[in-house]
Amino acid sequence: MFEQTFVQTGKTNTTWTVVMSAVLQTGVMALLVILPMIYFDVLPSATLTSFLVAPPPPPPPPPPPAQAPVVQHVRVIPRQFDAGRLMAPKSIPKDIAVIKEDELPPSTGIGVVGGVPGGMAGGSIGGVLGGILSAASSVAPPPPPPKKAEAPPPPKRVTIGGNVIQASLIYGPRPNYPPLAKQARISGVVHLHAFISKEGTIQSLSVIPPAHPLLAPAAVETVRTWRYKPTMLNGEPVEVETTIDVSFMLAQ
Repeated sequence: MFEQTFVQTGKTNTTWTVVMSAVLQTGVMALLVILPMIYFDVLPSATLTSFLVAPPPPPPPPPPPAQAPVVQHVRVIPRQFDAGRLMAPKSIPKDIAVIKEDELPPSTGIGVVGGVPGGMAGGSIGGVLGGILSAASSVAPPPPPPKKAEAPPPPKRVTIGGNVIQASLIYGPRPNYPPLAKQARISGVVHLHAFISKEGTIQSLSVIPPAHPLLAPAAVETVRTWRYKPTMLNGEPVEVETTIDVSFMLAQ
């Protein structure tokens, strides 16, 4: 009876059992993989950060060790002279040094070696003349002389009195007496303000009041034809500003 209970006899469907077991296990594994991908917000944030953030860089290498300072051995040479005085040695040297002075270079001056009788100690090379020349060469040259101020250009026009300009008159006919003024027995002097060119011709005329209206036109018309000598200033002809008086007098 015991054997009938635990020992099964007959055939079993082994192929379907293996297929169903494999499908069931595959489904469980797929479910375990897909669930974290769907419900990822349930996963802890620290775990996600550790997966997504790059690891920190490695620490820098330690600095190289400092080099040991190089010790220089300076050999102190004992001084034999101090301010022109011979110093006594602190220890007895093994060898005695012979001090030999260099010969002086030959003199380039003009003077005599060893000096001359009656000379002066500390004189200059080449004598008095050489000292003067060397001192003169070391002095800065004198400044250049100041430039002479250029003469101002001559004026283009000068003012001359009427009596003076009258002396240089070349051509000056008398004006015709106006008939109306003669009939009315009108006489007088017409004063004109004139500008004379460099060539001596009349450039412009203007009547200086008061002037009689019958006498002024005749005076202006006649004076326009007058000619003067060119007025010279420093050898150059210039224009002249002057006054001209024209007299109209009736004969007695």
